[in-house]
Amino acid sequence: MHNFALIGAAGFIAPRHLKAIKETGNTLLAALDPFDSVGIMDSYFPDAAFFTEPERFDRHLDKLRRSGNGHIDYVSICSPNYLHDAHIRMALRNGAHAICEKPIVLNPWNVDTLMEIEKESGRNIYTILQLRHHPAIIALKDKVDKGLNPQILKSSNPQINKSYDIDLTYITSRGAWYHRSWKGDLEKSGGVATNIGVHFFDMLTWVFGPAKENVVHVNEADRASGFLQLENARVRWFLSINRNHLPEQAKAAGKTTFRSLMMNGEEVEFSDGFTDLHTVSYKNIIDGKGYGLADARPSIYIVHSIRNKKPIGKTGEYHPFVK
Repeated sequence: MHNFALIGAAGFIAPRHLKAIKETGNTLLAALDPFDSVGIMDSYFPDAAFFTEPERFDRHLDKLRRSGNGHIDYVSICSPNYLHDAHIRMALRNGAHAICEKPIVLNPWNVDTLMEIEKESGRNIYTILQLRHHPAIIALKDKVDKGLNPQILKSSNPQINKSYDIDLTYITSRGAWYHRSWKGDLEKSGGVATNIGVHFFDMLTWVFGPAKENVVHVNEADRASGFLQLENARVRWFLSINRNHLPEQAKAAGKTTFRSLMMNGEEVEFSDGFTDLHTVSYKNIIDGKGYGLADARPSIYIVHSIRNKKPIGKTGEYHPFVK
């Protein structure tokens, strides 16, 4: 059994981490959040110490470390994006490994600095890239890998350098509150492409290879869209938090979320199967097979570039939803 602490206990994603800690047979000793609406903890770890001030939380972790009784092995980080870097450092400073939600940081240079701190501390920094554990995405990667491997194809005309045509669409409705929260603050969340899209960009580069070209067509407070040329795919992508952008069939069905991945005109179905992926991620991390800074780096570069590029509008290879 490992001892955990958790930062961001009142956040949207915290219940998945609490569930993962419980289901992997571990225990939570302490939690932090400036907001005290954390009744969800009663369902998992009612005896965990709770703090609303980071200074007292940090002191508590230090006391546990120095006492040798209840030393924290892992700190799970579910805080707002712009605080991830600082909270990872807090975890390592207290002799714990860090498990951080995506995006692990907002800027590429933060990755480089954390890699140095990781080496100095002797502790590991992990991130949650749950789509890499999704059965449908694993099957897709296997299919693509086989389609690009001449040894598997055993053909006189192997499909080397084949480029797949991808349309990625993700619309997840958010209310007016979103723009008043840290998520609506570009400096704190990184914007829509970072906040709701970074794990899709990670998945795409994991399956189809690194990015060669990155074009932004639209980048607004409620939507972003662009084109990515990957090593083995041409990707048109569209991300939105505006319910008005939902396709008519989703509206008619009363749905508030629409997720679609089209490959060469065929739908890759991966709408279900998300609920247990954090637990799978935790199992891999505890077994020493978790994803770290080097794995997260490509998607951090992509979203940072999107954030800093000037949108070109309806020009070139733009997603149909841009219309």
